[in-house]
Amino acid sequence: MKLTSSSAAGPALLLLLRCCQIASIVGQKNAGGMEGGGADEEAEVTVDEGHLEVVQPTEDWQTLKPGQAVPAGSHVRLNLQTGQREVRLGEEQLKYWTQEHRETEGIQSTISPDELKWAMKKMEELNPERKDTDSVASKYRPLDELKRDLAQLDLLVETDVQIMKRLLDQFNSSNSTTEQKLSILLELEYLVHQVDNAQTLCSMRGLQLILEGLNSTDIRLQESSAFVLGSAVSSNPVVQVKAVESGALQTLLTILATAQPLRVKKKVLFAVASLLRNFPYAQRHFLSHGGLQVLSELFRADGGGVLRTRIVTMLYDMISEKELISQTGLDLVLDASHEERVHQYSKVSLQGDLLEKGWCSLVPQLLESTEHDYREKALRALLAMAPMCLDQYRSDSSLLGSLLSLRDQYQEMIQSEMIVGEENSYFAEIVELINALQVQMK
Repeated sequence: MKLTSSSAAGPALLLLLRCCQIASIVGQKNAGGMEGGGADEEAEVTVDEGHLEVVQPTEDWQTLKPGQAVPAGSHVRLNLQTGQREVRLGEEQLKYWTQEHRETEGIQSTISPDELKWAMKKMEELNPERKDTDSVASKYRPLDELKRDLAQLDLLVETDVQIMKRLLDQFNSSNSTTEQKLSILLELEYLVHQVDNAQTLCSMRGLQLILEGLNSTDIRLQESSAFVLGSAVSSNPVVQVKAVESGALQTLLTILATAQPLRVKKKVLFAVASLLRNFPYAQRHFLSHGGLQVLSELFRADGGGVLRTRIVTMLYDMISEKELISQTGLDLVLDASHEERVHQYSKVSLQGDLLEKGWCSLVPQLLESTEHDYREKALRALLAMAPMCLDQYRSDSSLLGSLLSLRDQYQEMIQSEMIVGEENSYFAEIVELINALQVQMK
């Protein structure tokens, strides 16, 4: 560390810097070497109760008085001719000796014990590597003590299975109010996102509880029950099979076919879509129970487009699934499970039913919406249905006009964004969908 003299430095800073240099007081041990007629000595660290006088070594030898302290690394010798100790800068210090050091020659400072203690305390605070283990340990309690306190609290930690059993018991209790049942269904919906929990719920006859909620006269219980069912069957083949076998699909279609609030139908459509997704067995039951007819009536009755979008998305997913499974592995050796899935999807006569129920003319109506998202979903569904609906598309003058109008509209929007330095790839993607559909219609 270099010690410089500056008029701008405060007494506290100078004191701290000087204390950092203090490492030893001249010792009495003879190092055994001789230099310039004197015996070299190695400095030792001692702290006197009185005042310490710190000597700043220079390039030249200077005489040390008894009790004087020197910085660490200084070269100390005993002059055999005079019998006095002398000090100068050590070899390492000489390498860094500059004019700035020469200006500080002769500067001495008298440090009291209180000042030294203060400086050492500040040094410890500025050194992050030094840790007071006692103070750190005092912030934490021993592990055995924590275990003992927790045992005294007698905490009850419930597993998910125990929680679901408790919730079902409370739901079936005659003392449970509607508000309590709604709260229970909300908790169950959170739990059944876990595949194992959803399957366990079925084994606890929880599926029957959900179906009872769907048949309730309280629309809030219907909505919440449909939400739980949709979450339980989502990507869970075991629960999907049990739901179809228990008659859940027929119950859901009945609700959609009757007058119900929009909030209920949205949750029921979510449950139907989750039940049909990647499950050809349920799709066959859906078609055989007039599911497409129910959806077509619901589509025509929905003026806002919220339900229409959900319905079109569901149909698009069903068409895409069947197409994807039929194309996968055309050039590969398929295993038995894949062949079985191909066989199951082959029994789903979706295309013929879509054509028969008039969906080739229903889906284009969604293009009249002002929502970009609705239009995008309609275009994707129209492209997926093109192989079975091309004749209807070509004869539908309203569809042709809508495509030309939308194409011009989105191209103008893209140009406007490019002028102001912005670029929206979403609008360009919609234009690509329109172009693809127009190509197929030619």
